[in-house]
Amino acid sequence: MESMTLNLRVWRQARASEDGQLVEYTARNVSPDMSFLELLDVLNDELIKAGGDPVAFDSDCREGICGSCGMVISGVAHGPKSATTACQLFMRHFKDGDTVTVEPWRAKAFPVIKDLVVDRSAFDRIQAAGGYVSIDAGGAVDANEMLVAKPDSDRAMDAAACIGCGACVAACKNASAELFVGAKITQLSLLPQGQPERDIRVLAMVAQMEKEGFGPCSNEGECEAVCPKEISVAHIQTLHREFTRASVRRMFSAD
Repeated sequence: MESMTLNLRVWRQARASEDGQLVEYTARNVSPDMSFLELLDVLNDELIKAGGDPVAFDSDCREGICGSCGMVISGVAHGPKSATTACQLFMRHFKDGDTVTVEPWRAKAFPVIKDLVVDRSAFDRIQAAGGYVSIDAGGAVDANEMLVAKPDSDRAMDAAACIGCGACVAACKNASAELFVGAKITQLSLLPQGQPERDIRVLAMVAQMEKEGFGPCSNEGECEAVCPKEISVAHIQTLHREFTRASVRRMFSAD
């Protein structure tokens, strides 16, 4: 396939306190084998050569593992190819002459830092509120001796695949984080090591989620549709069940 020319509309915003806008650029001689981040690298090289300010965007592993490359590409979190992070989206999925709009995650809880970079530390604070095991659960030998039913271990592993990229929040009209929180809750609620702190974990994480300003789930499934790891909305159901269970137990224990 020959090289392509793409028309880019990229969100530029110097800092959170200033208004941003979409700025148009033309990317020429684009190889179909480039990843989307490599396209932005080439654009930034041209901007720097011209004395301009390069486009700020997040990236780390560039292997679809870390989730830091999150951005909205032509209206879809991580772009038009399903189950794919932006860094693994290749230009062969676009056509010569296409106009591609690139924006940051849009959510009150993910404020823009600069251009395509947003502050996703809200996820870190939710995780720190209870998404861990703090008791002495023993070592690897002890864990290997604890029998876990195959269906439970499979569900726990599926939930653990969540990379916390925030695409679910960006795609949701309510900016809900329930898919992310649901995955973290499911992962530990199914394992023996997670049982002692099961109730306090879900209550603390939900409280922090609400404190951060994320909205409620309205069961439309947009989160699952854009998730690069295909995390199931069934984990949101688990979150609600776990939260109801913990709330009822707390109410009766208070009596």
